[in-house]
This record gives sequence, structure tokens and C-alpha cells, in this order.
Amino acid sequence: MMGYRKFDLFIWVLSVLCLGWLCSGFNPADIYLIDCGSPANTSVGNRVYVADNLASKFLSTPKDVVANISLKSITSFDDSPLYQTARIFTESSKYTFSISQSGRHWIRLYFYPFVFGGYDLSKAKFSVSTQNHVLLGDFSVQNASLVKEFSVNVTSDSLVITFTPSNNSFAFLNAIEVVSVPNQLITDDANNGLHGLTTHTQALETSWRVNMGGPTVSFEKDTLWRTWVPDQSFQVNANLAKYVSNIAAVTYDAGSALATKDIAPQTVYGTLTEMKSADDTNSNFNVSWEFTVDPGFQYLVRFHFCDVVSKSLYQLYFNVYLDSLIVARDLDLSTLATNKLAVPYYMDYVTTSAAVSNKLRISIGPSPLNNAYPNAILNGLEIMKLNNSAGSLGGANSLVPSSNSSSKSNVGVIVGAGVGSFIAVVLAAILFVLYRRRKRLADQGHSKTWLPFSINGTNSHTMGRKYGTTASAASNYSYRFPFGVVQEATNNFDESWVIGIGGFGKVYKGVLNDGTKVAVKRGNPRSQQGLAEFRTEIEMLSQFRHRHLVSLIGHCDDDSEMILVYEYMENGTLKSHLYGSGHPSLSWKQRLEVCIGAARGLHYLHTGCAKAIIHRDVKSANILLNENLMAKVADFGLSKKGPEIDQSHVSTAVKGSLGYLDPEYFRRKKLTEKSDVYSFGVVLFEVLCARPVLDPSLTKEMNLDEWAMEWQKKGQLEQIIDSTLAGKIRPDSLRKFGETAEKCLADCGVDRPSMGDVLWNLEYALQLQEAEIPGDAEENSTNTIGEQSPQVNNFQ
Repeated sequence: MMGYRKFDLFIWVLSVLCLGWLCSGFNPADIYLIDCGSPANTSVGNRVYVADNLASKFLSTPKDVVANISLKSITSFDDSPLYQTARIFTESSKYTFSISQSGRHWIRLYFYPFVFGGYDLSKAKFSVSTQNHVLLGDFSVQNASLVKEFSVNVTSDSLVITFTPSNNSFAFLNAIEVVSVPNQLITDDANNGLHGLTTHTQALETSWRVNMGGPTVSFEKDTLWRTWVPDQSFQVNANLAKYVSNIAAVTYDAGSALATKDIAPQTVYGTLTEMKSADDTNSNFNVSWEFTVDPGFQYLVRFHFCDVVSKSLYQLYFNVYLDSLIVARDLDLSTLATNKLAVPYYMDYVTTSAAVSNKLRISIGPSPLNNAYPNAILNGLEIMKLNNSAGSLGGANSLVPSSNSSSKSNVGVIVGAGVGSFIAVVLAAILFVLYRRRKRLADQGHSKTWLPFSINGTNSHTMGRKYGTTASAASNYSYRFPFGVVQEATNNFDESWVIGIGGFGKVYKGVLNDGTKVAVKRGNPRSQQGLAEFRTEIEMLSQFRHRHLVSLIGHCDDDSEMILVYEYMENGTLKSHLYGSGHPSLSWKQRLEVCIGAARGLHYLHTGCAKAIIHRDVKSANILLNENLMAKVADFGLSKKGPEIDQSHVSTAVKGSLGYLDPEYFRRKKLTEKSDVYSFGVVLFEVLCARPVLDPSLTKEMNLDEWAMEWQKKGQLEQIIDSTLAGKIRPDSLRKFGETAEKCLADCGVDRPSMGDVLWNLEYALQLQEAEIPGDAEENSTNTIGEQSPQVNNFQ
């Protein structure tokens, strides 16, 4: 009988809580609040956390260990009563919650370490996971109260949260929340600028929630029980910023598809940080903030804006940056906020690729548009981590201390729950206006000569209410760099920074704001290679990643520019190490390893995709070397998809570089993967002989492939090797290398080996070169080639 009374009390508590949530405009279908280890219900604000014994039916654990301490011992950190008690798990334990309505749910986990009996909670180390995601991995908490907040999509009728102690350790928990969240709060609609954020697969962890220009906003003042912390501690240079508070001016416009009080409270939108221009109309600087994040993850960044500083419309234009990328250019809040001032507005941006640094920089700066007074503002910011490809959020332990509900709230940071939504009627209006606004902005943005694109035929980014630009991580799509960022990276295309010139244009060395070195290829408008090659390069490199293919970091198409940004290859081209540049000569082993790396890249192109990719411009100038002399194939502007299964070739116009062209392809206009094999055979002889494929100084023009093949067929290949290799090549290694090159240069494509076979033979040639002969050191070996052979110094 007593058990039924406890259960009835539990239902009553949930009913009261639901009524409280209903008042904020959203009635959660599921809501569980549990004070772990507590013998009685605990009130925090106007919410009630159920006693641990009433919620025991949700817990499955081999051993019950309940800990409690007096409130006095923790007031130095946080006076929340939730931290007085804890439940300790010595073995894997599970909370199982019934889910009445599938969809997004927030999970909030409360931690505060203290000593109880033989357990020092600061030494606990454990993992937390759901059925589909790892939330925390090898996690520990030390000397601070902490709230971890996650958003997961539950598609089954139950949510299981498992606590697993690490080796010889234990786990603990002070309190737990599981609450339904309206799916519209975080959407995966690409039209909303969140392409790649899939509700059914993505889990999120709130990293930071910041109130720019204002004090801490405690959970009592937020409809969704979030705490917003001040921004001063994150500022890069506080002397460049000033703070404004005009909370009374904020006007929520529900019919405008902008922000509501559930998106962020009035106290957030009514305060801001802006440029400290000091009446200087020539001010030109950015106000920046830096946040610590876990590298290796993508992040959803939500910007909050509300213009409570302008005296009239169309005065404020500014740019918003994330690291070195422009998230929003010439942002005009007057237009976006339905031609009104002081109307809250927000926009989302999903970082295109995983963070490589543990710092994320947010900046705002002036726009020169309409000769506006230099100013920029930001009212609030939220940063949420997305799970990686393995479904995990468990990165480095970025411990975010929680905030007080009292005057001590500036001690720490609480990552509050970002829950809330619009009522059904407002939601319908939002979606309608959103669609109309996106369509209008998209029409305005399509006035360029040509548009960026994605591999699925849609635009590479979209603009709308959230005005974000993103790309799908699954497609490996590259950043779209603003022209100004590329200019800055290349020192305004300084001619002294040119590292190469090709048919497409010049290649510049560049350095991004975060110090990353890049190679910037800028298209020449007068070049015979143009838009088609530019689009092909992006399309091809968006489909694959391989350690022996040069990675495309981004592109720029501003003002009809055609700019490609690649990873920087420290040692330049293979060609530059063979002749004509004065670069150090490569050893025979290094040359073999370079050829093997390039062969692996080409083999991947031919076999690693659903349909073969034919490079069509294989040459030594398109094989680049990084700081470790690892070879990577580059320049995919001429690449072509291979034939269909029921076809033997692709009929196409002949393109490529003289001296490397497959003669069969040249005669018949029929392209196959074996055309790349032929070109690679030329590269092999180029590597061996260190000579140009064409030498116009000769009285009789003869290509390198024809000249080298004459010596190969005579069995005298050692006569024409690079003089720097004299006495350093083992006969068997040279023989296998020469045979491989000869087979690549067969007249008919069907007689040539595949790139896989070429790769195998080159690896065998390397093994033969490295094979030790007893009592015969390589440098003194009588079995090396060319030590006393006369060198043939010209093609004749």
C-alpha cells in the first residue's frame, strides 16, 4: 500500500511540473527530475526533484551506495541542495526512462565531488552513454560543481542511460534531468542553414552559453531554466569593447519568425557588447572572444542579435566571423528584423569541418557598406558540440563549473538547458515567413555570374532566417572563403609569395588567421582553363579524402573570382626536386617512396569510388611533397568519371599535358584509367633520369618516353639514370623499375597494367633496393648500377 502512495506522489509531482512548463508555452511529453541519493523531494526554484527512493524503479544497479553531506560543506562552491547527496556506482548501472513521445530530449547530469566513507568522488573516472551515443568518456570531476547538458533524439519507447566505471574506479551522480524538447528548437532543415545536422543521428552537448555585455542571467529569469554567463572572461582584448544595456527596448515580434523568449530571455537581448569606436569614423578593428572547445568535433554556433543601440533604421552594418571565416557579411538587422529596431534575431552556423584547435574564436567587425559608422554588436552566444562519426561526444574533459542561484553565481559557469519552443499557431507562422524570407534572400544572392554548388546539385550553402553557411560533413565539402580572407592570407596576392604558375593561374603561399599554411590557386580570367575546371576540382575533391591526394580546404567565388585553397605542401612539386629548380636531389629510396605514394593515390581514384575517377593530367608537376616528402596527387581540374559498367571507355575531347599524353587516347579520343597509367609511366622515367619530358634544345625532338624506351629495350637503362644516383641503385631494383615503366608505356591500353599492379611492382622494387646482401654494404656494393658506366648527357 505504501508503494502505491509513493507512486501517486510521484505522478502528482510530475503533474505540477508539467503545469509549470505549460506556462512557458511548451508542455513536455516526458519530464524526469531526480535528486540522486536524496531521501526526500528537493525544491530548486519552482521545480521539484523527486527523491531517489521514489525514482528507484528507473535504476538498475548491482550495488546501492548512497552518499550525503551537509550543505555547509559545499557552500564555498555552490549552495544548490542538489549537491548534498549523490549515488555512487561501483559497477555498470543503468537508468531506464519510458518515453511517451519520440523526438529530442535534453539530458542534464549534475556532478559535485565530495568525500563519503571510503569514496573520494574527485577520483571517480567513468563513462556515460545512451543506446546510440557516448556522452562522456573516461570522465572525471575535480573540485567544482558541474552540469553537463546533452540533446539526443530518442526514437524508441525508452531511453537508457548507462554509467560505466573505468578500470578499478567508480562513477557517481548528484542529480539527473530527462525532459522532452521541441524538435523545432534544433532543426535539420537545410533551408534553415543547418545542412548536415541530422536529427535522427546527431547528439549535441552544450559547451557555452554567454550573455554579451551583461551580468549573469540566472535560471529563475529564463523560461527554460538556463543560466547565461558574462562574456568579459572570454574577450581577447577588452579595451576594444564597450557594453550597452537597454532591456526595456526589446520587443519580441512573434509574427516575424525571429526569436521568442524561449530562444533567449529579454535580459540577454537587452544587453550587448559593441565596438569601442570612440567617435572615430575610421575605426577598423574586430571585437573577439575565444572559447575552449574539444578538438576533433564540429560545432553548432548560435548567434543572438538585437539592435538596441541604433537611433534609426539602416544605420548598423557589420560582419560576423568564426575563426577566419565570415559567417555573415554586411549584416543588416533592420532588414532581417522586419524593418524594426530592437527586435531579437538569431542565426545558426555549423562549422564545416572538425575543429583542429582547442580554441574557437568569434569576432565581429565593421562593414564598409553604405559608408556606415564603424560599429558591430553581439548580444548572446551559444556553442554546442556535435557527435563525431562514431556517435561519440566524449572528448577531452572540458570542465565547465556551474553557476549559483545566489550572489555567488559569478564563481562558475552552468551549461543550462536550451529547451523551449513556440506554440502551434506561432510555429506555423514562423515556418511560412521563414520560407518567404529565405526565398527572397536567395533570389537576391543569385545575382552573381555563377554560383557555388554541391555534389548533389544544390547550392553549397543556404541563407534564410538563420543566415548560416554550412556543408555536410558526410560529403567532405570545403569551406567557402570570403575574398577578403584570401586576400589577407596571401598578403593581398603578393607576387613574392607566388610558389607556382599553371594553366589555371598562379599559386600563392598563404597563412590563415589561425596560423595554418595553405596554397592558394587563383584563376586567371584570361586562362584557357576556367569555370568548368574550377567546378570539377571542387566536385572531385568533395567526394573523397585520401592521404595521398591533396586536400581541398576551401574555395572562393566572390565577385566572379575562382580561387581554390589547398593544404600547403612544404616541399613543392616532384618536378622541382628532379631538375631545373636547385632543390636538393632525392635519393633512390626517396624517389621510390614518392612513386609508391603517387601510385597509391591514383589507385584509390581508379578503384576507391563507386565509379572510377580518371585524373587525365598525371605529371611530375602535379605530384606534391609535404614536409616529410610524402607524395600527394594534385590538380583535378581535368579529371573525368570513368566509363559505366557496360562501357569500355569515355569518349571525350583530348586534354592533358604534352609529353605525358597517352597516344591511344590522343588518336581515338577514348579515355580509360589506362591513360593515367601511361602518363604515370612517363613520370617513372622522369624520376629515373631527372630530365624534362620535352627538350626543345635538341636538334631532333624526341619525347622522354620514346628515348628512355630505346635504352630499356636495349637492356642498357643504367646508361641514362640521373648522375646523382650513380652507384646507388641495386640492379634488381632498377630492373623491376624499368620493366614496370615499360609495361605502363605499352601502345595499347589493354596491355598496360592496372595502377594496383604498378603499385605492387614499385613496392617490390623498393624491397629489392633495401634487401641486405651479407658482407656487402650498399655504399660499397659491386652490385650497384652506373658506378663506372658512362652517362648519356643528351637525348641523342
